[in-house]
Amino acid sequence: MPGLVDVARKYAATLTDTNGVTLPPAEVERMLLDFAGEVAARPEDTGATRRFTALFASAPLGIALTDPYGTVVEANAALATLLGTTTTALRDKHIADLAAGPQDADRLRGALDGLPLTADARRTVQSVQLGHSRDGELTTNVTIASLPGDRPGTYFPVFMAADDDDLHLLGERLRHQNLHDSLTRLPNSAAFTAQLEVALGSGGSAEIALLYLDIDGFKVINDGLGAGMGDLVLKAISRKLTAVFAGHHDGYVARLSGDGFAVLLRGPELTARKTVDLADQVLEELSEPVYVDGHGIGVSASIGIVVRPANEGTHGDLLRAAELALHRAKEAGKAQWMLFDPDADERDRNRYQLGAVIAGALENGEFSLIYQPTVKLAKQDEIAAVNAGLLWSHPERGELGPEEFYPLAQTTGMTVPLGKWLLQESLGATARWREQYGPAAPDVCIRLPKRLAIDPDLVLLVKNQLDRHRLPARALRLCTDRASMFDGDGEVLDSFTVLAELGAQLVLTISGSSDLELIPRHQLPVKHVILSGPVVDALGGDDPAETDVRHLSQLVTRAKELQLRIGAEGVRDAKHAERLREQGVLAARGSFVTESATGDEVDEMIARHAS
Repeated sequence: MPGLVDVARKYAATLTDTNGVTLPPAEVERMLLDFAGEVAARPEDTGATRRFTALFASAPLGIALTDPYGTVVEANAALATLLGTTTTALRDKHIADLAAGPQDADRLRGALDGLPLTADARRTVQSVQLGHSRDGELTTNVTIASLPGDRPGTYFPVFMAADDDDLHLLGERLRHQNLHDSLTRLPNSAAFTAQLEVALGSGGSAEIALLYLDIDGFKVINDGLGAGMGDLVLKAISRKLTAVFAGHHDGYVARLSGDGFAVLLRGPELTARKTVDLADQVLEELSEPVYVDGHGIGVSASIGIVVRPANEGTHGDLLRAAELALHRAKEAGKAQWMLFDPDADERDRNRYQLGAVIAGALENGEFSLIYQPTVKLAKQDEIAAVNAGLLWSHPERGELGPEEFYPLAQTTGMTVPLGKWLLQESLGATARWREQYGPAAPDVCIRLPKRLAIDPDLVLLVKNQLDRHRLPARALRLCTDRASMFDGDGEVLDSFTVLAELGAQLVLTISGSSDLELIPRHQLPVKHVILSGPVVDALGGDDPAETDVRHLSQLVTRAKELQLRIGAEGVRDAKHAERLREQGVLAARGSFVTESATGDEVDEMIARHAS
């Protein structure tokens, strides 16, 4: 059991450390009575009385200790201040004599007479008029409770009073804190939702508008300059928003989240055009740097806007529409507004529904491999390699290519599971071809999604799959390009370099000399380059320009100097393929062979070569 010093320290700390919020009288009452109970349970401690007296004297609640009949024995300074008198003047008065009139005096006597002198007994009397020495009457809330005496089993009444006006102010202050953001002083999410429901509940066909704002790249400010600086920027932003919307269509500005704000507009003259004009003003205001501690900090915002009659939909519908418009504004490049479009919403809803079921589709076997064969240009019946990709056979939407589901997979975090499945299945197909067709079997080339390419367990994953299928590392080609290789902190390059050291072949897609020169400059472990884009397209016409032919020739010559094998993609027909072969390109893929092939079709192509 703790000593009385610990007990006193506990209650004193609780009374003083309240985070700036005045404690409700009921809380103070409970603490004092609990403290007294603990003191009374330790009569052997001679310092208990002094400690309780100190706590009693400093309590913010008006308190009077009485004898068993209700006569004041001791009053604290808070009660004397409340009644405009002195503690000495209060002694020897009956608590009923503190009332301003006979009716309230009877209420106090009734509460005292009905109070059993037992532990935890109390009576509360609301709105009691007490006499004030100068102001006449004072409305208070009174509690009369049993206080343990100095001998076990004895109890005495204690009178506690709080100014009803102070309680009202406290309630208002707490209500304000519950409905306002402590940093910006703007209404918070709860207050905004309530305001929105009121606006929608008013009915009628008058327009209301909701603007949902998100500060672009706010994490950069927090991480770069510190959270304290970020808070100052948020305050400055809130002031700018308040200034823009003040006096316009009952503008109601709130802070919904860390760097998210919302504005509600309504009124008979409100239109989508006027709402958009205000959004433009916001973007213009935010484009001006915010100067904090000598730093000119630039911010921008993306804004989703929805304008509709007040009698259409619920507050949830309105918030969802504004949030979808905000997402579209961010996807379109940020620092702009986007008006909610029901047709675009339907398209987005369909896209998001598709993205949401990728995991289940993978588990249910709806994905399969699709290939792009790369053939040798000198012997076009021989497959040099196959690029493996994913095809989704959706039960309702039919066959979907990677361009239709990979962006959604990135949003839902499914690129890593899809990439692992692609690696596992494509190596499995390669192992089967090698066992069945021997030297005629092609290598497989796959492009890993970035999140898998930088996964710290990628090397182990690849090695385990190669071992599982009893394949040499050189059977795997990893395709990448300049943007992917040098994106971020070089994590993709680090992973691929380790895999290249294990024996995997690295393939780099290039579109010109600058891409090619990255290989010697950074000592990239590249074995193959694939020409792509205009440099290949230029040779597909009826009469290629001499400069285009010379450019391609120079690329091929330089690639040979670097001891690289050269391929091309996007080759359209036999004539196109022949021109590339004449310039030294060894292999190619494209519609001159087939744009895509199933596993069975690749089997047939390999079988023809093997025979």
